[in-house]
Amino acid sequence: MLTEERYSVILEKVNQNKSVKLTELCELLGASESTIRRDLASLDEKGLLKKVHGGAVSMDDHTLNLVEQDMEKKSKMFTEEKIAIARYASSLVDDDDFVFIDAGTTTEKMIGFLPDKNVTFVTNAFVHAKKLAQRGFKVYIPAGEIKLTTEAIVGAECVSSLQSYNFTKCFIGANGISLSAGVTTPDRNEASIKAAAVMNSQTAYVLADHSKFDQIAPITFASLGSVKIITDKLMDRKYLSKANIKEVM
Repeated sequence: MLTEERYSVILEKVNQNKSVKLTELCELLGASESTIRRDLASLDEKGLLKKVHGGAVSMDDHTLNLVEQDMEKKSKMFTEEKIAIARYASSLVDDDDFVFIDAGTTTEKMIGFLPDKNVTFVTNAFVHAKKLAQRGFKVYIPAGEIKLTTEAIVGAECVSSLQSYNFTKCFIGANGISLSAGVTTPDRNEASIKAAAVMNSQTAYVLADHSKFDQIAPITFASLGSVKIITDKLMDRKYLSKANIKEVM
């Protein structure tokens, strides 16, 4: 397993449980104690967790998440929560809507729940585009460069294409949501796509399971007040005073 992959697993474990033991990580990752100690020390230096005797704990307030996982790994995380979010989000699509659907595992799950209505879609996810077309919808794909990790189309051409559209609704994925940084994602190119879709939509929805709250990725693409957030269960009620949030579980 590559170093960055170990980092991703360690951060996921710490963020979910708030703490993790060294022995647990060694067993989970199949790595030696010396290797895991070096990983924890490196993540501590980066400010992503706090190394303690015998393991690590999460940061007190927010966790900075620099690691972008691929679609296969993301698809196996919080599956029931994502399905519930996707089902509700799909119910918001109406006749004659002109909708942007972002790349991502939760937005992909929307497609199977979409009502049979007269709707036109734009998506920067080539997998989403195929599935939407198979459902019989009219679909447009913007020009740009393919980013294999997230199966998304990105780049200046893609941003330019989206800026010419006027969407009734957009459904966007996110890696982090926090009071201080807003809605965030690790990649600048993808952030530009998401920001363009939000800016050019009458209503912008962010689809994010509970694990995305109190997380900060490097690039902010929307403020909390500019979007409506759909989540499974809100763990911290402090967000209700700053954001429009719908819980679906």
